[in-house]
Amino acid sequence: MSRNPVTVTLAYHVVPGREADFHSWGWAALRTSAQQPGFLGGGVLVDGEAEWHVVYRFDSEDTARTWENSMVWAEWSARADGLARETGRRSIAGSKAWFDSQTARAPAGPPGPPPKWKLWLVNMSAVFPPVLLFNLLILPYLNDLNPLFRTLLLCLAVTAIVTWILMPRLQRFLKKWLYPPLQALRGRHKRRTA
Repeated sequence: MSRNPVTVTLAYHVVPGREADFHSWGWAALRTSAQQPGFLGGGVLVDGEAEWHVVYRFDSEDTARTWENSMVWAEWSARADGLARETGRRSIAGSKAWFDSQTARAPAGPPGPPPKWKLWLVNMSAVFPPVLLFNLLILPYLNDLNPLFRTLLLCLAVTAIVTWILMPRLQRFLKKWLYPPLQALRGRHKRRTA
């Protein structure tokens, strides 16, 4: 195998209602290309409803071009005419370059969880005040109640206050502190578009 494989991505706008036909066409064309020398693999991907991609990989630029210039590929391309319109072609040589290009274009996903010590601090900030208030203001009036029910009332009240009142406000207030990488990404995006 060559050290410089080539990945080709062909983008297509599929005619509405012909998605299943295009899907079948794409996989059939890839099965045919699998019989060609140097073929390493491929797939059919959908991005939205109308945007589709046929991706194939050959062990070198030469074997990829040989396939693309063949009569067999010309016949397969002609069969797609009623199903879809090709909107773009992208060819990337080398595995590392392909992965780098995909990660550079990929939208930023959700941020990872904050460090455990930050979560602990936010949780303590949300739980401590209602527990203290409940112990000082309400528990003295519940001394005659069974300890099991007293504890249950404490847990129900504190959990409700923390879940619906305190935590949403604390998370909004401390968002930049909890998720600094997300804020840094947003800052870079604003600088680039400005």
